[in-house]
Amino acid sequence: MHATEPLSAASGRWIDDRLDRLRDPLLLIGRLLIAALFIDDATLMVRFADANAAYIEQFGLPGLLLYPTAMLQFAGGVLVLLGAWTRPAALTLAVFCLATALVFHRQFADTGELIQFGKDIGLAGGYLFLAAEGAGAVSIDHRLRRRA
Repeated sequence: MHATEPLSAASGRWIDDRLDRLRDPLLLIGRLLIAALFIDDATLMVRFADANAAYIEQFGLPGLLLYPTAMLQFAGGVLVLLGAWTRPAALTLAVFCLATALVFHRQFADTGELIQFGKDIGLAGGYLFLAAEGAGAVSIDHRLRRRA
């Protein structure tokens, strides 16, 4: 291939072949990164419960939603981290991210809120990819399927 040629089908296949070999390690790393965010956020929600409950109440919701929300984030994060029931957990967290963006981050004139909205929408997209693809070979899901 010459430097001036467009990306050919052969070079595209070469790239795909290399990335296919990295599929499972990339899925594991992706799961670790996305799950860590939710596990950490859940612990911070409970650690600073009063401030977080007050924030939730600013949107007309009961502050006690803090605890089931933290449990959802923590449990969902752990399931994704372990690769256990990954697809339903990822789909649940995708819906959660969309709801969070739409309820809490609609003040688009505020740059910080706009960033949070975009982050939540992006996380929802990542979780939808995970729901579609599954956890990969380095997961409890994979081990359970192999035994069946």
